[in-house]
Amino acid sequence: MTHIPPPAEELRLVDAELWQLDARRSQLLARRAWLVAALQPQWQAPQQSGPTPSAPPRPEASAPSVQNVLLVLGGVLLTVAAMVFTLVSWGHLGIAGRSLVLGAVTAAVLAAPLPLLKRGLRSTAESVAGLGLALTVLDAVALHGAVFPRTPGAPYTAVASALLAGLWAAYGLLPRTAELRLPRPAALVAAQLPLFFWAVAADAGSYGLTAALLVTAGADTLVALRMTSASLRVVAATGAYATGAWGVLAAGWLTWSASGPSAAARAAALLLLASAIALTAGWRGGREATRAPGEEQSRGLALTAGLLAVAALGGVARSALPGVWTVPVHLALGIALLAALRPARLPETVRRGLLWASGAVQALSLLWTLPVVGVVVLGPLSWASQAWTGAPPDARAAVTSHLTWPPYSETVPLILAVLAGVLALTVRDTTWRPRALTAALALVWAAFLTVPAVLELPYSVGLLIQGAATAGVLASAVLLSRPVALVPALVASVSLAFLSLATRPATLTTLCALVVLFAAASWRAAPVTVPTALGYAAALACATGAAADWSAPHTALLVLTVPAAAALLAWRLTDSPASLPIELAGATTALLAVALTVTDLPMLALVLALCAVITAGTAVREDRRPLGYAATALFLLATWVRLAAWEVDIPEAYTLPVTIPALLVGHLRRRRVPETSSWTAYGPGLAATLLPSLVMAWDDPDWTRPLLLGLAALSLTLMGGGYSLQAPLVLGGSVLTLDALHELAPYIVQVTDALPRWVPLALAGLLLLALGATYERRIRDVRRMRDFLGSLH
Repeated sequence: MTHIPPPAEELRLVDAELWQLDARRSQLLARRAWLVAALQPQWQAPQQSGPTPSAPPRPEASAPSVQNVLLVLGGVLLTVAAMVFTLVSWGHLGIAGRSLVLGAVTAAVLAAPLPLLKRGLRSTAESVAGLGLALTVLDAVALHGAVFPRTPGAPYTAVASALLAGLWAAYGLLPRTAELRLPRPAALVAAQLPLFFWAVAADAGSYGLTAALLVTAGADTLVALRMTSASLRVVAATGAYATGAWGVLAAGWLTWSASGPSAAARAAALLLLASAIALTAGWRGGREATRAPGEEQSRGLALTAGLLAVAALGGVARSALPGVWTVPVHLALGIALLAALRPARLPETVRRGLLWASGAVQALSLLWTLPVVGVVVLGPLSWASQAWTGAPPDARAAVTSHLTWPPYSETVPLILAVLAGVLALTVRDTTWRPRALTAALALVWAAFLTVPAVLELPYSVGLLIQGAATAGVLASAVLLSRPVALVPALVASVSLAFLSLATRPATLTTLCALVVLFAAASWRAAPVTVPTALGYAAALACATGAAADWSAPHTALLVLTVPAAAALLAWRLTDSPASLPIELAGATTALLAVALTVTDLPMLALVLALCAVITAGTAVREDRRPLGYAATALFLLATWVRLAAWEVDIPEAYTLPVTIPALLVGHLRRRRVPETSSWTAYGPGLAATLLPSLVMAWDDPDWTRPLLLGLAALSLTLMGGGYSLQAPLVLGGSVLTLDALHELAPYIVQVTDALPRWVPLALAGLLLLALGATYERRIRDVRRMRDFLGSLH
């Protein structure tokens, strides 16, 4: 008989079989997957015949994001509900009820994160903890309204924020709640308030409030440097920057508005405290920085510390010294920062930050001197409209005739000299040293330039000092081979030239000195100094003519000596790079001479002719042969101006001076190059006279011009035929034909009026018939004429 086990035993056996079947199924599925992967290149799994099911849509928000949004919204709604309850329903409960509700709700909410953390619901615990922290704030507000209604707001806020900061910090340090990330940063945020509101409650004044802000910033800095938690470091750094910035602004305002040394000293102490905090943070950050952002932050803090220290000590000095010494004292303090760079244990980032702070102070000092330098350099330009009106009383009046002198400028030369010394002594890098020396040279030049106006020296002494400064910077540029230094030399020379326009002797003497000075410097910087010397020579020529009471056209003859000298210099310096600048300077002065004679046509013609002579002399050089065209154009222009001065209105008088040289040049060209076409050699010259004369002959009622033009055209036609030249033959024949038609036109008109209207039509028809009858012979004759003209040159 078959053995049937009990139900419990049978169930156990069935479960065992099912488990073995599941295990075997898993093994077979794994083996199948491996086989499919191995046979993938040769075998593809059978495709489903039906439509492929679409992939499920990708979620637009991840589960953690949805969770965080829901938790934050829930916490906000609960907080709002608690606020509504506190503000609206609070009055319906008694003192005991209020205490019980506040205590129970707050305690329950603050205790709720513990089981949530135990169950692994960290995000929910964070949200509930945030709600609990918000409830503690509402508790403090409710207690002030119900229990301490008469307590002033400032002291209560100070005490409440301190207690809340301590409570939140303790709550965040409990064994289980230490896993929460919100309580300790929240405690740090609450810790920003107690000192400030305590200072407000104690009526500490502006200094006390500023000190409270700076002490809070110092505490935040200490927390940011000591803590290892990233969230605490971020919150502490944010608080330090925020409260520190407000404290620095307040301390700076107190320094600026200090009424005496005592107030300035107290404000300076606050700024020094801020400087010490920034320097400490930068020092510590410079030691720990291993990445570029950390280095930049440390460098910026060191820069801020240096600037705050200079502002603090400079504010004290400003309150105790006259206003004229404010900038020099700040500059001295900025230079003193360089001494702090000597300790070897100083981090490199802090060293660079202090160096930048010193550079910033020096740059601001230099910026303060620019108005004075600008007035000294640009002020003399106003003498161009009041030349030779008399010497001013002193050098300052000479540069401020149309400008205002800046206040507190007595120390400008000292500042410029000190800056030059710092550049020359401190910059030792081989790359930056030449640039620093050039900048120092420019600063020394600016210092010398401002001395006469600052000290209100006599006008003549100011001219001498400015001339010496110009000569010094020019000599330095030439002797030390610093082309950049030529720029201040040119600027100073132009300012000096305008400044000398006050009196006639000063103008002539200064211009002579400038010509000699730049000419003497031409042995090393000729491309710049020689054209400058030529320019001042032209100015000297104009001044000499004006001093001799010459008219402007006669002065132009004296100015022409400058382009003549420029042409000679360019000829002697043919292979020098200064040749082209010298020629350009000569051309510019020649244009000046032409401009001086535009009101006097005879002198204009003479000046143009002299310019043509100078240009022709330059065109003799092999590399300047194209200037021959310019010389020819100048000669022609001079001839035309002379004819206009003689009131000559015959066009041939203007065109023949063009035709004769053109024909001569064309004849020489054909002798040298026999292949040259007659159109190239003689066409332009002949057309220059024939065409204008033909136009005038058509409007001339007299017979003289058409007769002479016809004789000239006939001569050209015969000459072209005799010498087998195409251009004279065609031009002469065309002009002769048109001139003959012009002379026969009245008679043709008379005959046309006398004939019936059908006669022209009949004549035209007969002509067409005759042409058609002799078409072949006419074509042959035309071809013969074409061949004949083609055989001509």
